[in-house]
Amino acid sequence: MVQTPLSSQTLYPDSDGKPMADNTEQYEWIVRLATNLKHLLKDKIAFVAGDLLWYPVQVSEPPAPCQAPDVMVALGRPMGYRGSYKQWEEDNIAPQVVFEILSPKNTRREMAQKQKFYENYGVLEAYYYDPQRQDFWGFVRENSEDIFTLITALYLPWTSPLLQIRFERFEDGLSVFHPDGELFADPEASMLERDEAILREEETRAKLSKALAKLQELGIDPEML
Repeated sequence: MVQTPLSSQTLYPDSDGKPMADNTEQYEWIVRLATNLKHLLKDKIAFVAGDLLWYPVQVSEPPAPCQAPDVMVALGRPMGYRGSYKQWEEDNIAPQVVFEILSPKNTRREMAQKQKFYENYGVLEAYYYDPQRQDFWGFVRENSEDIFTLITALYLPWTSPLLQIRFERFEDGLSVFHPDGELFADPEASMLERDEAILREEETRAKLSKALAKLQELGIDPEML
């Protein structure tokens, strides 16, 4: 009897059926990290995603090993639409940096299992933050063959070796800073800044258009200036 090969969607579904976040604070942290990291890496070849399933290896039958980091960064891979991150379709580049924002439903055992997965499949930096307990920790290494080094809150302020972003804890919790020292903006602030930039660009174009029209009225060819 000849077996019909299983479809890609059967082997590697685009959803695990779990929600992106369990509460608003966790959601805001995920969006804040993803938004700011996309801005930070916009001039580099880098893929940033939130709550996207990552499949590190191909399989012939389910279930395929996978995880959906709250936020992940794959340096060397371009931005663009993906239903999931299938590593063998990405020059076999594993996400180098992942972030997990804990909710009250998450357990230490669950995080330990995720950490083991990240360790086995090539992650170089994994950072965890529990907003309710204001608890931060992480694991870093230079290459995938190395043993992870544990980073705890005692190491703060801590700078990511790959991304050069800085983690620092204050009385109201964790803050993350861009390499230039600028605080990671809240999602709403990022959208406002984008809208203001678009408005400024439109105003500049309108002024330029009026100036060109005025020159033409005076019989002056702008290209001759």
